Amino acid sequence: MNVTVKLFASFQKGRFTIEQRAYPAATTVREVVTGLAIPEQELGIMMVNSRHVKLDQELADGDTLALFPLLGGG
Repeated sequence: MNVTVKLFASFQKGRFTIEQRAYPAATTVREVVTGLAIPEQELGIMMVNSRHVKLDQELADGDTLALFPLLGGG
């Protein structure tokens, strides 16, 4: 299945901004994150098709996954 993966802020360093990627059916957000070597504790917001999801969310063909790091500030 094909999934569009969008990375934001610090997640883009050494990776990409947006990329179409092929994954096996029933791949989860966690599996994508692991494959991109993004530490789970650095994840802030995860969205599939503009909806908030959890790491165990299964992806479907044509989905768009957006990954945002934790944001700090004060």
